[in-house]
Amino acid sequence: IAVPLLLKLLPESPGVLLARGRKADADAVADRYGMPRPVPAEAPESGAKGRVTAVLALFGRGTRWATPLLWIASFCGLLLVYGVSTWLPQLMRASGYGLTSSVSFLLVINAGGIVGMLIAGRTADRFGPVRVSAIWFVLTAGGALLLKAHLPLGVTYAVVFVTGVWLFSAQVMVYAASNATYAPAERAAGLGWVTGIGRSGAIVGPWMGGAVLANGTAGWGFTAFALAGLLGALTIALVPLAVRVQRRRAEGSIPGPADTPLQPQS
Repeated sequence: IAVPLLLKLLPESPGVLLARGRKADADAVADRYGMPRPVPAEAPESGAKGRVTAVLALFGRGTRWATPLLWIASFCGLLLVYGVSTWLPQLMRASGYGLTSSVSFLLVINAGGIVGMLIAGRTADRFGPVRVSAIWFVLTAGGALLLKAHLPLGVTYAVVFVTGVWLFSAQVMVYAASNATYAPAERAAGLGWVTGIGRSGAIVGPWMGGAVLANGTAGWGFTAFALAGLLGALTIALVPLAVRVQRRRAEGSIPGPADTPLQPQS
């Protein structure tokens, strides 16, 4: 149902329009949304060599350190999404809540996730996806720690809901930050690797929650999820700094170790 509306209402990206030879349309879309006008890029290499080149480009001068930071942030985000989604009812029941309430918490946190997507998108338009993702990760960590305490049932429902608002959209903003970090020619490979590396977090999260429950230490499960949120916040917040430092080094403003001249020995 939504696909026809999306095709009608959402503009195509300037880069895609330019690649199709529609430069005037590409410039018009870029001007409308305050984006830089796209410039023609060289055609990417095909085959295995092209794939290797695309990966190596992610570790170029401007994104050498931003790439692993984005990978770690995506790992943390998907660890939280899948770990919490898989084990929240069992963790809440182990914390002393009834079976009915524990199952309801999963519905409530997903409802919060739906609302969070709308809020995060609007907020990122104003403040940028990196800042929003970092703040959302911190708030997710705070929500996880609050769930560790046995609060009144009504308060717990509220905490679960707002934690869902932050939890799911924090990871989505990592994807948006990836698109904002890489040049147009690198975005497909960049987003693909951010998503792929992050999928390992989708494996570790459920495993970690199960291991904690098997040891009878449900409280440590919430602590572990909170630590993952803080690590995600730290890594995504460092992405702009890493990009700036690498670009300054590339411009010669900050000499790197390889650029430092050797001193003659006496």
